[in-house]
Amino acid sequence: MPTLEEKLASALNAREKRQIRRRLSDPKSDEDLVDFHTNDYLSLSTSPDLRARFLNKLHSAPSVLGSGGSRLLVNGEAHHALEARLAKFFNAPTALLFNSGFDANVGFFSCIPQPGDAVVYDEYIHASVHDGFRSSRVKNGIFAFEHNSLNALGELLLLLLKEHPSLCSGEQSLFLAVESLYSMDGTLAPLTQMVEMIETLFPKGNGYVVVDEAHATGVYGPQGKGLVALLGLERRVLARLHTFGKALAGSGAVVLTNTLMRDYMLNYARSLIYTTSLGYANVISVDCSFDLLEDGTAKKVCQFFCCTNSMLTSRQLATRLLDLSTHFLDTLRTQLAIYSIPTHILSLPPHITTPPPDSPTLSPSLSHLPTPIIPILTSQPRPLSAYLRVKGMNARPITWPTVPKGKDRVRVCLHAGNTSEEVEGLALAMVQWAREQVRGNEKSESTTVQSKL
Repeated sequence: MPTLEEKLASALNAREKRQIRRRLSDPKSDEDLVDFHTNDYLSLSTSPDLRARFLNKLHSAPSVLGSGGSRLLVNGEAHHALEARLAKFFNAPTALLFNSGFDANVGFFSCIPQPGDAVVYDEYIHASVHDGFRSSRVKNGIFAFEHNSLNALGELLLLLLKEHPSLCSGEQSLFLAVESLYSMDGTLAPLTQMVEMIETLFPKGNGYVVVDEAHATGVYGPQGKGLVALLGLERRVLARLHTFGKALAGSGAVVLTNTLMRDYMLNYARSLIYTTSLGYANVISVDCSFDLLEDGTAKKVCQFFCCTNSMLTSRQLATRLLDLSTHFLDTLRTQLAIYSIPTHILSLPPHITTPPPDSPTLSPSLSHLPTPIIPILTSQPRPLSAYLRVKGMNARPITWPTVPKGKDRVRVCLHAGNTSEEVEGLALAMVQWAREQVRGNEKSESTTVQSKL
C-alpha cells in the first residue's frame, strides 16, 4: 500500500479503536425516528406555509437557478435586496451575505483583526472562528478564556492591557469573540456584562465585541432577532453573525456590521471573494423564512403535533419550543432524583442541574431562560444513543474531539414540532437505560465477589 494510503488508513483505524471515527448516517435509518438531533428548532423545514411561499416566489422570480459566480462578479438583485432587508430587520447599518456560517466566521476573523491586535475568545467558540484566527495576521495575540466566566475574562483583559501599552493607548484593537447560545452546552453568554466590561476597560473605543448568533436566530428576541436584540445591544457590538440553516430551514449566513467593515471584507475576505455566491433559490428560501419571522404567519408548522391544527406564529413556535425544554428538564430531573442515578452514567451539567435564582454571570432577563439544546452527560454516549434509536428516538452522541475529553454526551436538540409526550418519553427512556446500566454493574460486582469467596 502506498505511504499516503497507509498514513490515512492508520489515522482512521486509530479513531476506530478510540470509538471517535466519524461517519455519515444512513438517511433511511433516520426516517421513522423522532428528531432530537437536528438544528431545525422551529420545525420550519416541515412547514406547509413556508413550502407554499417558497414555491410561489420561485414561480414568479426572474432568476431561480445558480447565481452566476462570485458576488464581486455578479451582484444579483435578489442578493442585494435580501441584504437590505436583513440590515433593516436586524437594526444594523449594513449586511453581507456568506454561503455559510463557517464561511462568515472564517471571512471575518481572517481579515478584520490587524497585525498587533489581540483576539480574546470563549474556549467553547465555534471551530470556524478558530479557522479564521489561524488564517489571520494576528499570530501571537490570540487568547482563550474559561467558558462564560466573567472573572476569567476580566483577568485576561487586565493582563493584556498591562502587558501591551498599545491597547491602552488605542493604537491597537482587541476583539472579543463569543456566541450568544453555545451549540454543545446550551449555555447563554452574559452578553450585557461582557459588553460593559469591554466598554469600561477600553474607553478609547478600541475594544470590539463580535457575537455569533447562529443557534439563537429565530428562537430569541423580538421576531427571532437574537439575544443581542433582546438585550438592546445592537449598536454596542461590532458585528453579529446570523445563520439561516438552523431554525430558519434555509442555507447561508449574514454578517451584520458597519459599512467600513463590510467594504473591507469585500476586498479581503477570501471565503467571500473566491467562491460562487448563494444560488438564487437559496436566497428566495431565506427571504420566505424572514417573511414568517416578520409578519408572524408561520401556520400549521407540523400538522402532526399538538393534536391540533391551530395557527401558530413564529413567536408562538419559539415559546412552545422553550416550554418543551422546561418540560423535558423537569421530567428528567425528577426521574434522576427518584432513582439516584450515578452521575457518570447519566447526569445534567451543573448549569442545568441547579439553575441559580440570581446568576452572577447572566443578566436577570436571561438567568432562567430555557434553551433548545440540552447536553446529557454520560460516559457511554454511543450505547445510550443506540438504545434510544431502538426506542424510536434520534439523539446523537458527541465525543472528543468535538467536545473536550471527559465531557462526552448525548446532545438533545428540541423542536417546536415535538410533542409533550415525545419529550417525556425521551426523558423516561434515558433514565430506563441508566437503571439498566446500574443493575448490570451491580450484578457484575456481585458475581465478582461470589467468585472470590
